[in-house]
Amino acid sequence: MLLASLFSLPAAASECVILLHGLAKSDASMAKLEAAVSEAGYTTVNVHYPSTERRIEQLAGPAIAPAIDDCKKRTPELQKLHFVTHSMGGILVRQYLSKVELPNLGRVVMLGPPNHGSEVVDRLGNFPGFKMMFGEAGLQLGTGKMSVPNQLGAAHFDLGIIAGTRSINLILSQFLPAADDGKVTVESTKLEGMQDHLEMPVTHVFMMKNAKVISQVLNYLEHGTFLRPESEQS
Repeated sequence: MLLASLFSLPAAASECVILLHGLAKSDASMAKLEAAVSEAGYTTVNVHYPSTERRIEQLAGPAIAPAIDDCKKRTPELQKLHFVTHSMGGILVRQYLSKVELPNLGRVVMLGPPNHGSEVVDRLGNFPGFKMMFGEAGLQLGTGKMSVPNQLGAAHFDLGIIAGTRSINLILSQFLPAADDGKVTVESTKLEGMQDHLEMPVTHVFMMKNAKVISQVLNYLEHGTFLRPESEQS
């Protein structure tokens, strides 16, 4: 297929990509992205974890450690281990890497990560039903100094971030003070230490299924940078 032909299959054959979905989602939400990454030649492990049933620090290890073991089993000559995440999945990776050093860590691509939390949680976290729908982990994603994302510090790994700039939820967007994807502001996705950051006209809910986003993910996995029009490169 076309996507696979654009990327270096021999190099990818010794590399594994772990995919992590967002809050209140499942591995099915990452299926299209998983297929494209696999087609590009990478071993893929698409993780499902109970995002609304535990706190972030209780989710990270049980979600990621078995996935790493799976990568090692399926890729005996594993050279690089990458992560591609959506939303809260990126916070799980930050939580895990704050505790565990991975000597073969490759690149991390985050889609719409609430790296500094979301004002939506600030405004709605105390409303009846919020905890039931989004669990303890959802309540940990506010913008306060003590929120989990704001306690994890800078990135000390190769990180590329894609932020959405379109919203299909105008009600939630009213709670967000600047350009946003309907759940997270563009500014909140940024993280000190990131290698690249790209804004795209996509929504939080569907960005991981967008063909152009997927192409950018594949480009970052191979080259460590996002593609931009020549006018932006000069």
